[in-house]
Amino acid sequence: MNRDEVIAATRQWIEKAVIGLNLCPFAKSVYVKNQVRIVVSEAKHVDAFLEDLDRELEFLAAADPAEVDTTLLVHPTLFPDFLDFNEIAGIAEEAIEEHELEGILQVASFHPRFQFEDTAEDDIENFTNRSPFPTLHLLREESIERAVAAYPEAEAIYERNIETMKKLGMEGWKALGIPGQWDQVRDEKK
Repeated sequence: MNRDEVIAATRQWIEKAVIGLNLCPFAKSVYVKNQVRIVVSEAKHVDAFLEDLDRELEFLAAADPAEVDTTLLVHPTLFPDFLDFNEIAGIAEEAIEEHELEGILQVASFHPRFQFEDTAEDDIENFTNRSPFPTLHLLREESIERAVAAYPEAEAIYERNIETMKKLGMEGWKALGIPGQWDQVRDEKK
């Protein structure tokens, strides 16, 4: 997939799953205002990806929130293994400290093979955090605090999302038609 296809697939995921299923009730307002920056890393190795991460942390911290509120740093091929990518998410959290951005930015991670602890690989609740490609979501803490203050019972979002996914089921998820390279690989193995 080229860069434009990766961005299009990521947008489709945001529109159909994140916003469409209301998995994140805060996403729609920044998305419709064009305040979500989607950056596709073309790094050939982990060190270069971490350099891309450093640049995006600096960019987001300096950007006007009215222009860019959040960043999705996507890499379509470098991290096929979820556990390896999970380690990168931990390094991203350390990078926030290194850039002295604690309390300013935070990171969330999404992956085509995301798996919560104590779940089977294809348990539907894992799909709340499944994206077409490995993605680090860089968020402003101020924006999160503002959104949580405006949303009653924000702590219940996780449980509500699991219920949404259980009602949707695997067939419903597949019917959304969200592209992802590892879904294609898994389908080819069947």
